[in-house]
Amino acid sequence: MGRSRNTRRRPADAQAVTETVDGGLAQLVPDPDRPRARTLLIDGAPQSHVDLDDPAYLSFEYQRRLGHVIDLAVPPGRPLRAVHLGGGALTLARYVAATRPRSTQQVVERDAALVQLVRRELPLDPNARIRVRSADARAGLAKVPDGWADLIIADVFSGARTPAHLTSTEFLDEVRRALKPSGVYAANIADGPPLAHLRGQIATAADRFPELALIADPAVLRGKRFGNAVLAASGLPLPLAELTRRAASDPHPARVEHGKQLTDFTGGAVPVSDGAAVASPAPPPSVFR
Repeated sequence: MGRSRNTRRRPADAQAVTETVDGGLAQLVPDPDRPRARTLLIDGAPQSHVDLDDPAYLSFEYQRRLGHVIDLAVPPGRPLRAVHLGGGALTLARYVAATRPRSTQQVVERDAALVQLVRRELPLDPNARIRVRSADARAGLAKVPDGWADLIIADVFSGARTPAHLTSTEFLDEVRRALKPSGVYAANIADGPPLAHLRGQIATAADRFPELALIADPAVLRGKRFGNAVLAASGLPLPLAELTRRAASDPHPARVEHGKQLTDFTGGAVPVSDGAAVASPAPPPSVFR
């Protein structure tokens, strides 16, 4: 039985849980401000934050930005069909279940040992329609029926890097196949100066989707530091005004780039194919200090 399954504890009583999983050393560290919240770290790198008492709470900046995309993907209150590539502590799947009851979700997480740890220590709401499959993200995506998903979220990291085969036009062909014509794709992209990876990912998405928006900290966009950017893409126009308003009102405000400004930002980067794809750059050690 998980440590936090049935009891509420004062923060001082909570203990960190450490286990070796397929991807490295996993730690679930108590949040001193939230009695039933934990932060998941893999080899010291923060991956997810979950509050069992408030699954609609998103602590990490990039997850808040993905939350905005989720909120605006379909009309308010409507259940959606979501595919999560990369599970972590299942933060965003819990968020969808809490904010859009009756949603149907598939999570593809390669690290089976991590899934077991998270299920034990941070159990899912038994009423949530969340199916977790232990498989490679691209292989799991290939099993999603054509046109099934309202939303596909890619948040996959192995050793703090996104695997190469999840960065290509061929991968995005699978994404578009699995999405409804009105569906939205959102990806968490990590990069730092000179932002060559981020620019290439924008060019790759632009080759497969007519509508794009990038949500990021201005310092990241200026190449001042390593960080996360959320790329949203769709076959139909995105709710740019509301995305911009929400991103700007966050505790750590972000900017939304789109249209000509986003095209200019790519600086002539070209789409990435399977044959040329490489993993995203590793973050500098200072990022996690």
